[in-house]
Amino acid sequence: MATEYARHGQEYGAGRDHRNHRLPAGLRAPFEARSWREFGYVLLSLPMGILMFTYAVTMVSLGAGLLVTFLGVPVLAAALAGCRGLGVLERARARGLLDLEVAEPEPLRMKRHGVLAWTGAVLKSGASWRALLYSVLQFPWSVFSFVVGLTVWSVGWTLLTYPLWFWVFPMWAGQGGIQLYGDEHHRVFLDNPFEIGVTGLVGLLFTLATPWIVRALTMVDRVLVHGLLGPSRLSARVVELESDRGVVVDTAAADLRRIERDLHDGAQARLVALAMDLGLAKEKLAEDPRAAARMVDEAHGEVKTALQELRDLARGIHPAVLTDRGLDAALSSVASRCTVPVAVDVDLSERPAPAIEGIAYFTVSELLQNISKHSGARSASVDVWRVEDRLMLQVVDDGAGGADVSAGSGLAGLAERLDAVDGILVVDSPAGGPTRVTAELPWRR
Repeated sequence: MATEYARHGQEYGAGRDHRNHRLPAGLRAPFEARSWREFGYVLLSLPMGILMFTYAVTMVSLGAGLLVTFLGVPVLAAALAGCRGLGVLERARARGLLDLEVAEPEPLRMKRHGVLAWTGAVLKSGASWRALLYSVLQFPWSVFSFVVGLTVWSVGWTLLTYPLWFWVFPMWAGQGGIQLYGDEHHRVFLDNPFEIGVTGLVGLLFTLATPWIVRALTMVDRVLVHGLLGPSRLSARVVELESDRGVVVDTAAADLRRIERDLHDGAQARLVALAMDLGLAKEKLAEDPRAAARMVDEAHGEVKTALQELRDLARGIHPAVLTDRGLDAALSSVASRCTVPVAVDVDLSERPAPAIEGIAYFTVSELLQNISKHSGARSASVDVWRVEDRLMLQVVDDGAGGADVSAGSGLAGLAERLDAVDGILVVDSPAGGPTRVTAELPWRR
């Protein structure tokens, strides 16, 4: 789905510091800009958490207390709207410091304009209540992450640099070094070279571990921001379905235009010419029977051509062999018209839904046309099988390769058609070949 991390290309570990390094990641992490940005995020989380928690609790409490009057509802709506505004700041903070791209939540749906309509829309919006929940939950987590992050960071760098500043204790504090233990009878100071070296080593371990501890803390922040301040799965699915519906409508309109153009430029033009030829033959029938017979013979050839064009057009709309005999026979028929030898292997124990079957047929048909026109291949293969509730198609050729979905070719339109029914198109076509196109469709009996 469009809102998932993989569909939008945004992973938790994605950052701006991915380069080739000779040092292992564990050694360079304390000095990377990404680690400092994440630490800055943890430090800023506490003041932001205090601000959001204070605002949310105060405004909601005020609104709840005023519900006995007519002021309670608009105050509560204002509280939710304020939480949505703070959510904008939090998404911007996550984007700038954590490289986390989170889409805006669904907008308010208002059928009318005015304060009452706005108040009702805010109160009925799930995004508003999720923003309020974030404002409440983020505060205790920000306190915990601030304390842990600041403690391990300061302890690590303090101990790591201890060999550089331990002289402060004997000179200014009147003791040999950091006091490790002390009671009325005995005290232990870190004051000899061995103890100072061990302290620096412990500080090094803390320093190397700190970025990963902070990164683990920010993972929770990422989940909170993405889950509570982004669009809900339901709204994202609605947007995706609306987009898919637009693709389906545009595709259907394009198909209708193509059919109209084929009829107008092909069969219709031939039938008009045929009618004119038959009219001329009728006029010549009495005075020149031979010429009339020749014209009728030519008209007979035009009739055959027009019938063949109509058959091709009907096959392009939905082939009868697909309806009668299924994908195996239909794809074998398409493969026989390809300019290169095509091996077809259909391993299906039953037939999928007619709509899915039709999409699978036209997908393979278009891919084979591309092979005939552009690939320069010597052979190709078509494999069709089922995996659980998915129909799998794979078309392979040994051509020149270089096919690219993002190039705006027919493959892009094919990918959009498959996406409209929750399908997937994957193209693997390195330069020099071979080209392997895999399509995945829902089964939908």
